[in-house]
Amino acid sequence: MKVIFSIVVFLACSFLFGCNRSSRATSIEREDLFTLDIGIMEDQIALFDLEGNHGKRLANHVMRDGLFYISDGNGAKILRYNSFGDLLFMIYNEETNPPPMTLRPLTDGILITRWSVPFPLVEPGEIAVDSRRHIYVRDRLPPDQHRFDTETRSLLSNVILHFDAYGRFLNYLGREGIGGTPFPRIEGIYTSVNDELVVICRHHLGWDIYWYNSEGALLFMVQLNSEALPIPPDRENVFPSLDRISVAVDERALFIKIDYYRHIYDESTNLRAGIEADSSVIWVMNVENGVWERHIDIPFFEYTVIRQNRRVTYRMFYSLLGMTRNGRAVLTFPVEAGYSILIISTDASGVQYRGFIDVDNEEMQFNAFSLSADGILSALLVDDWQVRLVWWRTDRFMGEGS
Repeated sequence: MKVIFSIVVFLACSFLFGCNRSSRATSIEREDLFTLDIGIMEDQIALFDLEGNHGKRLANHVMRDGLFYISDGNGAKILRYNSFGDLLFMIYNEETNPPPMTLRPLTDGILITRWSVPFPLVEPGEIAVDSRRHIYVRDRLPPDQHRFDTETRSLLSNVILHFDAYGRFLNYLGREGIGGTPFPRIEGIYTSVNDELVVICRHHLGWDIYWYNSEGALLFMVQLNSEALPIPPDRENVFPSLDRISVAVDERALFIKIDYYRHIYDESTNLRAGIEADSSVIWVMNVENGVWERHIDIPFFEYTVIRQNRRVTYRMFYSLLGMTRNGRAVLTFPVEAGYSILIISTDASGVQYRGFIDVDNEEMQFNAFSLSADGILSALLVDDWQVRLVWWRTDRFMGEGS
């Protein structure tokens, strides 16, 4: 399951609260797998230009069955590596990439172990891989093929490209399915039960979620209006803010994290003086009938400091990273030199695991995280010179991995 998203480096915790290692939960062991250079060659990621400036398009990745699939937006290519860092194949735009030097062209009837496939990628972004090792990647259409949706006031400029396990192009998906009209802004793509594909889009009115079978036929379409998000019946005078929509890997369900705020009033004037965090909830929706089946309260990330001889506790919302099998939600909060991790079961047991993952300050030029269906957390971590591929075996941390 692809749950990829770029986490913007946020150092407010260290600046405001002086977070230190002693305040964190158990550290989850990190394993550095391999590194890639920054550049335009086939075994490199084009994150920066020759002057060292950030590219306009970033990189995404997903890890499945020990293989890493990387979409390079600046380089207009898709790469597959094993966990030792061996480049296995590349799909690439011939106009923006030099000819591969170490990969042979994929040719029917000829047995090769490392190959390349040309395809006119424009701006590959979010990426997902199913159990067949079929690749789905978001790409942007050329400007002359963009459309405008007057109802949602959205630019329709994205499609999902579908490649087989060898990197050969099969078809593209639009909103109605194979060959359909373009999507508005895509926030995430996921594979789910029975190799079904889910595309989550954002527009001015809210969110549209498209659910396809493994052949690309549209099964369900869910619309969430930002003005009509659910509120738990026991909460009063709160207003919601949707954090993230994630997808179950083993059932047709959506997991939607919503944070709730309330207004603060000045006691002397009875005028609004600001807002404060009230609560955080993960809602579970059955996609087949659109029913909200249940909701799970998510605890705050809390940090206590001494200010002017009194204890002050700050309460912050975790961010939903994604879902693993059996309905476990993985949430994060940025702290000094890493992230606090909360893993919570969304069933009646409510079992929780708290941990910490290390990310050095030097690796925060850019980072992108991905969560596998088995609960392995991997990341692209970028410093001034290299892209580092790492993972944390959160499955072992929960006592499940081998």
